[in-house]
Amino acid sequence: MARHIGPVCVLCRREGEKLYLKGDRCYTPKCAIEKRNYPPGPHGQSSTFRRKMSDYATQLREKQKARRIYGVFERQFQRYFTEAAKTKGVTGATLLQYLELRLDNAVYRLGFASSRKQGRQLILHGHFLVNGKATTVPSFLLKPGDTISVAEQSRKNPYFEGLTKELAHRTVAEWLSLDGQSFSGRVVTLPSRQQIDSPLKEQLIVEYYSR
Repeated sequence: MARHIGPVCVLCRREGEKLYLKGDRCYTPKCAIEKRNYPPGPHGQSSTFRRKMSDYATQLREKQKARRIYGVFERQFQRYFTEAAKTKGVTGATLLQYLELRLDNAVYRLGFASSRKQGRQLILHGHFLVNGKATTVPSFLLKPGDTISVAEQSRKNPYFEGLTKELAHRTVAEWLSLDGQSFSGRVVTLPSRQQIDSPLKEQLIVEYYSR
């Protein structure tokens, strides 16, 4: 399946909850969920559409929700699950760990972008360095000790200059550290499940792939 390029608000409406795909807009009354909290399409408001889902459908929806939150292709998501299943530990928590360690997610978590989608765009445009080296791969997997920084030439960009005050007071996840003055952040440790605030029931995803 190709990446969704249409209005992202329909994805939130399909899942019946906010996935925070449009950054700051999701916190305002303009959010589509606030206005039309029912699935998109001509049958979205009908009672038949809201019939009880099977276990398979529930598992599928949770997997799709995770893909949409993190903006990951189906094949790529399945590869993360395969690697998580091979790794010692709880498979579901390890899967979320892989997703959190993506560069585009770290850029979002550090406050350099208002959404993961915007984070991907900024990375593709060459605005970030990982350990001092230019990186234009949003799916780049970070590890403890890695440093993410805004490229020197990009710091004069009006967008990043506008973030100065916000970064100075921003609180980040415990597994990250942020130095707003130097426009840089660091992966302190691997994120634990308790440190990941994504509204996902990862066990349903594990059950989906374990059928």
